[in-house]
Amino acid sequence: MFIGHFAPALAAATQKDAPSLPVLFIGAQLVDWAFFGLLLTGTEKMRVSPGISVMNPMDLYHMPYTHSLLGSAVFGAMFAALIWIASRNRTAALIGFTVVVSHWLLDLLVHVPDLTITGQPPKLGLGLWNHPMIEMPLEIAITISALWLYARATGGLRLSIYVLAGILLILQAINWFGPVATVVDASTTWLAWFAYGAATLAAWWAAKPVSARPSGMA
Repeated sequence: MFIGHFAPALAAATQKDAPSLPVLFIGAQLVDWAFFGLLLTGTEKMRVSPGISVMNPMDLYHMPYTHSLLGSAVFGAMFAALIWIASRNRTAALIGFTVVVSHWLLDLLVHVPDLTITGQPPKLGLGLWNHPMIEMPLEIAITISALWLYARATGGLRLSIYVLAGILLILQAINWFGPVATVVDASTTWLAWFAYGAATLAAWWAAKPVSARPSGMA
């Protein structure tokens, strides 16, 4: 799951008192931001293992802090605390927490067993990465549907929404069909951070206020 993680952020951003869309985009991928940082230090680990799943050659064999349900909840709580400090809005903080934890739940659908509850076995994962004819349309469908809901709630379809959609689809296409990495090194982290940053910048533009609501989006 890649751009599908942004679907909960887009849906949550339509709610009253929700944090801004770019903040929620950060929350949606917060545990992956952290994972790739910990990958640099060797605290969490990943290796190329062709054939480990049909769609993803990466063996995510040690990630107890970011991709356990407990770890995701801790990251969600820290994210919620920052939102509450900035806004003093408990609803916004709860929304932020939920978006962070949604990452683990969505990963549970697609990962082969490499997720945990507390950082220790058993390892969990329903393995949709082994079923691309299910996973690929599902990921596109939930993302585009959530983006449409966000557009409908915030002023209608507009250039910034189309740009956000285009960037998300391009990033996903590269993820699915681009060159397959042969090693895991520092460039792995920088490329991941670049992709998350590009999506978040596009979300920032999409979240800018709209002066008038276009017709036809009732």
